[in-house]
Amino acid sequence: MAETAARLLAVIPARGGSKRLPGKNVRPLAGRPLIAWSVATARNSGMCECVMVSTDDAQIAAVARQAGAHVPWLRPPELATDTATTSDVLRHALAWYEAEHGRIEAVLLLQPTSPLRRTDSVREAVAMYLMQPPGQRHCVVSVSPAAPHPAWCFRLTAQGMEPFLGWDALSRRSQDLPPAYALNGSIYVIPADTVRSGEPVIGPGAKAFAMSAPYESVDIDTEADWRLAESLVSQLPGEGA
Repeated sequence: MAETAARLLAVIPARGGSKRLPGKNVRPLAGRPLIAWSVATARNSGMCECVMVSTDDAQIAAVARQAGAHVPWLRPPELATDTATTSDVLRHALAWYEAEHGRIEAVLLLQPTSPLRRTDSVREAVAMYLMQPPGQRHCVVSVSPAAPHPAWCFRLTAQGMEPFLGWDALSRRSQDLPPAYALNGSIYVIPADTVRSGEPVIGPGAKAFAMSAPYESVDIDTEADWRLAESLVSQLPGEGA
């Protein structure tokens, strides 16, 4: 049971059929299936009353159950396509859970492709969410320092290169630029009302949970990402996931 009075549901979405890395969600990373990393982090955080995996794949479901996740069903076909959104998946999982167990305050979304997030980071992100006044709580989302800085990014036009922040920003020294952060997809704490309504997860009022450890923001999408994650596992704190 969660350590907090607020009822939180963790949802880990894991669709089968990855095209770039087939079978990645059950592929062993440092001896542990990829999805098991996120299941362990959610469970060890003590912040959620249930850790649910939403998947359309029987093998992923079996591995997730073995890791300690609740997998009560396989997704319906309409949520197993390339066009199904994370918002659709969360709404489906939340509706089922609330029908069985009552209303939830928030959903903790953990993408299985971000296996190296710290357990303490999950606790801190949830604490940031709960510090907001009840009834006025917004999504808390993890971010990391942007690389490269937006001042050094361009759009390409018929006339040539055009800096996103203008030529003046491009000419400034890096230490004179304001800090910039990018979404890293590692942690989302989302009000259940937002999930139920299907509104965008991130909008005005969203709170940024800044991660400073580079390994926490690793998002595995390609073979190169996988090799990077393998090389960074040795840098994890003693608690592991």
